[in-house]
Amino acid sequence: MSLNKVILIGNVGKDPDVRYFDSGAAVANFPLATSERGYTLANGTVVPERTEWHNIVVRRDLVPFVEKWVRKGSGVYVEGKIRTRNYDDQSGVKRYITEIHADRVEFYSTGSRPTDSGYSTTQSGGMQPNTGQAVQPGMAPNTTYQQPAASQPNTFSESSDADDLPF
Repeated sequence: MSLNKVILIGNVGKDPDVRYFDSGAAVANFPLATSERGYTLANGTVVPERTEWHNIVVRRDLVPFVEKWVRKGSGVYVEGKIRTRNYDDQSGVKRYITEIHADRVEFYSTGSRPTDSGYSTTQSGGMQPNTGQAVQPGMAPNTTYQQPAASQPNTFSESSDADDLPF
């Protein structure tokens, strides 16, 4: 079994480039920046902030959402697959490009966005007509985890029947 899944939360580097084809298909591309905060080690060594840039590719039902709402500086949550392609440039040198093909794009910031959208995102990342229950700006995706309280005892014990499981 294998899995190709990428989850990124970052800021859009420039307005999306949207292209439409004669077949009616559309594709949107935009760069996304993710950053790790800088810090200082106990011995005084300073580790600077590190920013990575990702090429995001959006197709199908997500293109109208990206075209209408995503702008440079937008905070977005992106789920997708990592893909690498190659080509030969004008001088014959083989070049490689790594892209994130998005299956889901959502806002992820504390700012606000207009609420008169004709579309809202679905749980699967697709688009649906806005029914007045649009995704709340600044809200994380529905993947919350609640840390157990420190006073709760560990429910796993060595004498459990875990060894009797059929797998």
